[in-house]
Amino acid sequence: MKLLFAEDDPDLSGAVRTLLERSGYSVDAVDNGADAVEYVRTTEYDGMILDWMMPELDGITALKKIRAGGCSVPCLLLTARDAVEDRVAGLDAGADDYLPKPFDASELLARIRAMLRRRDTYVPDVVSFSDLTLDKGSCELFCGKKSVRLTGKLYQLMLLFMENPRQLFSVQQLMDRIWNWDSEAEINVVWVNISQLRKKLAELNTAVEIRVHRGTGYSLETNA
Repeated sequence: MKLLFAEDDPDLSGAVRTLLERSGYSVDAVDNGADAVEYVRTTEYDGMILDWMMPELDGITALKKIRAGGCSVPCLLLTARDAVEDRVAGLDAGADDYLPKPFDASELLARIRAMLRRRDTYVPDVVSFSDLTLDKGSCELFCGKKSVRLTGKLYQLMLLFMENPRQLFSVQQLMDRIWNWDSEAEINVVWVNISQLRKKLAELNTAVEIRVHRGTGYSLETNA
């Protein structure tokens, strides 16, 4: 799952981004509303988290521009303003949910999960392919009675493959989807993580494999 997070407080932004990435999300973080609008225009996201009070464009104005552009990606609005009229203004601007500051990390994660379940294209909390099942709540990958817990980029890679079985992904596409277009990560990080993920699949003795298409990319396939 790829999220856009817009928050101008650098400490809060860093803490929330770390929380989200450890919970298995891929995150693009910006510190103003204008950048949020531009990122949504050029990148496909599964959800957005926007702070209300930001420079250049506040969260409400940014969200109105995003909705005016035809984007229906679900949005969670964060703000210290908790008056009823403020909540109404946020929801009327196109927000799907509203979380007052300060907030608990567990509630933020729960509201994000609920927001993503309400997307037009519903994605269940469990995704399966062949003899594999990936639990998105616990980040556990199951094959029969065996299981392994995936963290960070390994989980994000496996989720992408499981939601798109047999689809060929180039190394650059994986970099864009998992490590983000503005990441400083080197391209060989894809090869390292694919190798680690293939070892996890071997531990499970699954009929599923990440197939290497030489010079082209990778896809999730069955051995049969």
